[in-house]
Amino acid sequence: MNPTQPQAGPAGTGHEPRQKALIEWVLSPIAEVHRDEVGRALLMTLLMFMVLGAYYELKTAREAFLLSQDGAEVKSYSSAGQALLLLFLVPAYGAFASRVDRGNLIRWVTLFFVANIALFVLAVEAGLQIGVVYFLWVGIFNVMVIAQFWAFANDIFTPEQGKRIFPLIGVGSSLGAWIGSVRAGWIMQTGSATELLVRGGLLLCVCVVIAHVLNRMATRAPVIGQPAAVADKLGKEGGFELIRKDRYLMLIAALTVLLNVVNTSGEYLFGRYVVEQANALHADAATRERFIGETYSQLFSAVNLIGFLLQMFVVSRVFRYLGVGKALFIHPVVALTGYLLMLRAPSLEAMRVLKVADNSIDYSLGSTTKQALWLPTSREAKYKAKQAVDSFFVRAGDVIQAGVVFVGERLAFAVPAFAAVNVLLAGAWLAVAGLLQVALRRKAEETRTAEL
Repeated sequence: MNPTQPQAGPAGTGHEPRQKALIEWVLSPIAEVHRDEVGRALLMTLLMFMVLGAYYELKTAREAFLLSQDGAEVKSYSSAGQALLLLFLVPAYGAFASRVDRGNLIRWVTLFFVANIALFVLAVEAGLQIGVVYFLWVGIFNVMVIAQFWAFANDIFTPEQGKRIFPLIGVGSSLGAWIGSVRAGWIMQTGSATELLVRGGLLLCVCVVIAHVLNRMATRAPVIGQPAAVADKLGKEGGFELIRKDRYLMLIAALTVLLNVVNTSGEYLFGRYVVEQANALHADAATRERFIGETYSQLFSAVNLIGFLLQMFVVSRVFRYLGVGKALFIHPVVALTGYLLMLRAPSLEAMRVLKVADNSIDYSLGSTTKQALWLPTSREAKYKAKQAVDSFFVRAGDVIQAGVVFVGERLAFAVPAFAAVNVLLAGAWLAVAGLLQVALRRKAEETRTAEL
């Protein structure tokens, strides 16, 4: 088959055969995008590319400010501080979302964070210490702004479209994260962390422009079955209230917490095992430091490469043949299997393989699947409840994980004991995924949308 060969419509539908456009063929290895969706799909992919690029430049600046000014120990307290702040910020976001339309919500919230960046630049130029405050701010920016733009994607595509197009948007996110981190490294070789702030702020301004264009496209040229870009304001209910009243949303929140606890506990476990191995194998401090650095470098390289390949060539096919509901099981099954193996034969190599699989799936299939869960929800849930889940409940998972580590350290848990805790947590995660699959099917029936 070639790009000029006609593509027949489904039998009995009366649809005339049509030719696939060249761009549809170009994108087909990544996602199935129809001709009338190409403009919006590519712009949304570019938008997520820019957002993640900006985030990784701002994140690199975070490390430079924090480690040079306040030391690494404050990281231990950041998740609790961010969760506490989000208890106030999430309701404030919901109240603002009830007063403005979609376009203004995205525009002014993003520009608010740009204004924050400008204030940080002025503070640095004035010689002020911003390490801790900036660290807390980046953690909140990460979850709130990225959640908002994914909510926007959920709002301008139908569930059927999102199931096909989100894998492409995920590629934009993955590329943006990689290129943003590489570019930040180049800048830091000759520039400063302040320059990263300025560049990150400029990228966010570009994101505002792209989002404005996308919003106008969705408003002016809606298609059959496409959610219109409504000017109506959202309802008055807040994000936490929406979650409390909807079992489906509660299950998404529970899944988010469990996933985050298991993943971050695994990060701790890997780090502890690396340190133990370094101390056992090397007596010299410099050699131990080199061993740890090389181990993490290999981990990050493998995770980024495999995650990108999964996003490019696997995610869309999993969605097409298994669906979003069944895709929910893949990540917890991999985690559960890995930690069961760790009970029998814990080793650095086993932990490395487990974390590569865990993180690469989380950054590709897991991330795209979580975003697709919001497709059949109401507009209020997409913006308000999603904001609560992707911000507060993510940070709540971090806090719970810190508690698990605290208790485990006090009880002198060895690596297998922590692995056993993660087996139990991964089992609970798998059970929630099963309940969520059923709830997803019911949500599709309630909203009369395509089953995901």
